[in-house]
This record gives sequence, structure tokens and C-alpha cells, in this order.
Amino acid sequence: MSRTRTSRYQLVVDRLAAAIRSGQLPAGSRLPTHRQLAAREGLALVTASRVYAELAAMGLVSGETGRGSFVKETALPPGHGLDIPPAPAGSMDLSFNMPTQPGQAELLRTALRQLALTGDLDALLRYQPHGGRPRDRAAVAQHLHSRGLQVGGEQVVLTDGAQHGLTVSLMARLAPGDVVAVDALSYPGFKLLAQQLHLELLPIPSTPQGPDMATLQQLCQQRSVRAIYAQPTLHNPLGWVLPLSQRQQLVEIARSHDLTLIEDAAYAYLADPAPPPLAALAPERTLYVSGLSKSVASGLRVGWVAAPPAWVPALERAIRATTWNTPGVMTAMACGWLEDGTVAQLETSKRADARQRQQIATRVLGALLPELPRMAHPHSYFLWLPLPPEVRADQVAQALLQQHIAASTAQPFATTAQTPHALRLALASLPLPLLEQALQQVGQTVLDFSA
Repeated sequence: MSRTRTSRYQLVVDRLAAAIRSGQLPAGSRLPTHRQLAAREGLALVTASRVYAELAAMGLVSGETGRGSFVKETALPPGHGLDIPPAPAGSMDLSFNMPTQPGQAELLRTALRQLALTGDLDALLRYQPHGGRPRDRAAVAQHLHSRGLQVGGEQVVLTDGAQHGLTVSLMARLAPGDVVAVDALSYPGFKLLAQQLHLELLPIPSTPQGPDMATLQQLCQQRSVRAIYAQPTLHNPLGWVLPLSQRQQLVEIARSHDLTLIEDAAYAYLADPAPPPLAALAPERTLYVSGLSKSVASGLRVGWVAAPPAWVPALERAIRATTWNTPGVMTAMACGWLEDGTVAQLETSKRADARQRQQIATRVLGALLPELPRMAHPHSYFLWLPLPPEVRADQVAQALLQQHIAASTAQPFATTAQTPHALRLALASLPLPLLEQALQQVGQTVLDFSA
């Protein structure tokens, strides 16, 4: 009897999966309710629920609270459901940000020539201290003063970009199974890192102004939370900059529950001025992570973590375990740019560039989609576009790919089981005329699905 029920259940799964893959059940189709499926197929209700659970695990359907179960868009490139894949060749890329400014290549040539003339070149080709050379750490500490963070070089460790900075921060402070509170929509790279390190992410609901602090307090009372991952200054993907009062609430919660604060400041340079970083408000428990990939060039993999002095040895051990040290040549060049003002100049230029791109997005999308709210900072390189209730993000993303436009849905950013239907549009990678064209096509495509 058990084998009969199992085989019937599997036959239903296989039949529905085949219908979805063949297009007989097209993307966006609403499926029968669990009760309807059970009655139609002669299954127990719990077995019908298993059918949909297995189809969801295969990436073929999604269940949406209050709406039902729907066929997912299966023609999206692999990775759209978890990571953000590179845009297909020849497409207009609204999925990744690679901001550049005129003259950056010449800056690199000049820096390399200067390095070649220094008497220290041999030393740069050897192993470096795990946390970086004292001079380079001091240069980063001086740079952080412009961010409102008063730290010494001994509190800074150098990493291979901000993502590596997040990695060593988690390795130094947390263990597999630990719980980290994180915004319901957050940076995909942190999600992936938490999965790799076997950490549990506990979503914090969002409000238009930032994370819901009352719910965060309740979560910390109900669960053994060990850390909070936060992006208080220019949140990715929602673009908020938390006011000082909310930062103080976050710090108060962290102190009352003895939590580590992991402050991701990768995009913070775009919001100037901004309230003090969490690391300035709670220096005894905050790891401040940033780098130069966003403010200078994505290929410049130099980042840093500023930490309480007692935590630095653990960070250095994590660096030793992962990369041993940041490459000396790259670090010397990057820190030279910090010292001579090149980084400050590029950051000023990119803030102006981001502002211009946001103005284009406001004009184009505001004209085509005046009813849709958009979430973005005026100096941000991305915006969040919630879709109308009847429009599915996976279908919009697939339609855009057919027009040679790559855009990300909300799924890579969602830390909740329920994923909102929205697009995250990266504005930094296209020349301005192409950006305007791509945004017009995005707006028109959303309109077409809304009709």
C-alpha cells in the first residue's frame, strides 16, 4: 500500500514537472490549491503538499502566501534564483555595478610606473604580514577618518576586497550554527557566505526607513542571536541611510544582548555626508568592512576590516587561513592612491555620476511608471523597483533578457521564504545613452505585463 501511494505521488510530481518544462503549463500559471490537487489526484492533503514542496525544490514552482502556487520562469539563466550571474554577452547589463570614470586606466599606468621605480619593489613580491604592512594599515586608518571613524593602524587589517573582509569577520567571530540577524532584503554575497559557513540567517522585516527595530528586539529575546549584519549607510538593495536615532537603537539592542555588529560600508562613500558609522557609536563590538572595489575599480581587490584591538589577532588568523596576505603590489598601489588623494577624487566624481544616473532613472521610470514607488538614494548606483501585484518578476526578467537586457529579480537579495516581486536595477555599468534606452525598455516591459 505504501509503495502504491509513493508511486502515485511521484507520478504526479513527474507529470507536473514535464508539463512545466514543455511549456504546457507556462510561466506564471496559477496551480490548483493543495486541496484541489489532492482531490483531483486522489492524494492525501499532506501528500499533495509534498508534491508542491518537491516541485519548489526543483525550482519549478513558487508558493506565495495569500496568492497560491505559481509556475516559475524556468528559462532564466542558472543562478538567477540564488546568485546574480554575469550578463549574457552583448546584453545591456542592469544586474551588476561596475562604475568607472574616464582616466582610470591612465591612473593605473602611472601607479605601476611609480612602483617600478621604487627601491621597495623586491619587498612587495615577498610574503606580507597577515594584516598588512604597518604603513599601509596606517594609510587606511587615516582614510577612515573621513568616514567619521577614529581608529589607529593597529586596528585595521587588509583583505582581498570587502567580500574577503566579510569572510574573515565571520570566521573570526562566529561558528557553524550561529544565528545572524540580517535584513529581509540584503546583499547576496553575504547570503552565500553565510550558507558556506553554515550560519543561520534570521530576517529582520523592513520599513520604508530601515529595519524594524521593535521586531529585531523581539527576535533577539526569542533566539540566541550572535551577530547583526547591517548596511546603515547606503543599503544594498534598498538604498536607505539610517538616521542617527536608528543607529543608536541598533547599538542599544546589540549591547543589551552582547551581539557583534558587522557593518558593511562598501557603498558608504556615495552618501556624503552621513551620520556616524556604527563602529564609531559602538567601537567595542563592531567590525567595519569596506574596500576600493566600488569606489575605485571592481578589479582592485583591496579591502579592510577595522576592529576592536582584542579581535585583530583572530582576524589575522582567518586571513592567514584563507589568503595568507593581501598581495603587496596591489596594496601598495591602492594605499598610494589613498595617500595622494586619488581615491578621494574618484569618490567625488562617482557621487556626481551616480546622481546623474539616478536623475535619468527618475525621469524615465517616473514618466512610464508613475504609480510605482521606487526606492533609491539620490547618489546611489542602484534602485529597487517593486512591481504591480499582478506582475511576476521572473517573467519580466526573462522578457528583458529576450531584449538583451540583464536585470536582477528580488530572489538573490531575499533572506525570507517569501520573495517579493521586484527588480533591482544596477545603473553604473552602461554609458548614459544606453542606460536611458535600457530603462525605457524596462519601464515599457513592466507596462506590457501590467496591461
